Amino acid sequence: MRFAIAAIDRYLGVFEAFVKAGWTPLKLFTVPMKSDLANQQAVIAFAEANKAAIQLSRLNERDLADLREQGCEALIVASYDWKVCDWRPYLKYGINFHPSPLPEGRGPYPSVRAILENRNSWAVTCHRLAPEIDAGDILTMTSFPLQADECHESLDLKIQMATKQMAAKVAVQFIQLWDQAKPQGQGSYWKKYSIAAHIVDFNKPVDVVLRHIRAFGTTESLANVNNTWLIVKRAIGWTEKHGLKPGQVIHVYNQCVVVTALDGYVGLLDSNLAPPSVIADMKAETIVKA
Repeated sequence: MRFAIAAIDRYLGVFEAFVKAGWTPLKLFTVPMKSDLANQQAVIAFAEANKAAIQLSRLNERDLADLREQGCEALIVASYDWKVCDWRPYLKYGINFHPSPLPEGRGPYPSVRAILENRNSWAVTCHRLAPEIDAGDILTMTSFPLQADECHESLDLKIQMATKQMAAKVAVQFIQLWDQAKPQGQGSYWKKYSIAAHIVDFNKPVDVVLRHIRAFGTTESLANVNNTWLIVKRAIGWTEKHGLKPGQVIHVYNQCVVVTALDGYVGLLDSNLAPPSVIADMKAETIVKA
């Protein structure tokens, strides 16, 4: 089957699975690199190796019409920053791989909340592309357990691996799974987190503070330390009685900063001064005074 795919490097495995199953790639839709989480060198190299066209600008109806003229039958969305326009007048099939157990967790980045809510399991879902975001009929789902100390990076790797495994199944059993797809029913949409949601609250217990920092991981938490905003990606902590006000710096060693929490201490191991762009975003949300 001829197909087009929207993906970044984190979901190269989806692209590979369909090609391995004998599908013919016509075009890759990806996005300009913004961060290590959204790079695209590997998917571009794979597209080039398989003689597929590459587009970094947003997919539009003209692109879909061009795909139809080339005999494209399916659009596979593994990851894409933009909402996909209505593909149905142009292609026979359209599916999306979503990193949540649909119908729960529709929306752009649900994995953070899975950790914040201390879930003990999670899932990835393959569903038909529908006009309503992440609401199409479900082809299949793959579940996996979460650990008590799950972090953004470990969950992201689990999602990548489960999605790759699921893509191999979908590619081989596609028509059967498409024909047997089941409606989702009522679900929940989880909005993208605001800047304010990234802020660490040292008035909380140590375990809550650490879970927050683990949940955002490399997508970064924000900490106000001595009236200075820091970007935080990694921390450790322990419970210990101290009788001090939460949020105070009580020890500094090289780049490590130890801050009091409600019932103990939090050591900020991977932190840097928040750049002007982040401060500007915070001002826009009126988190800090202009």
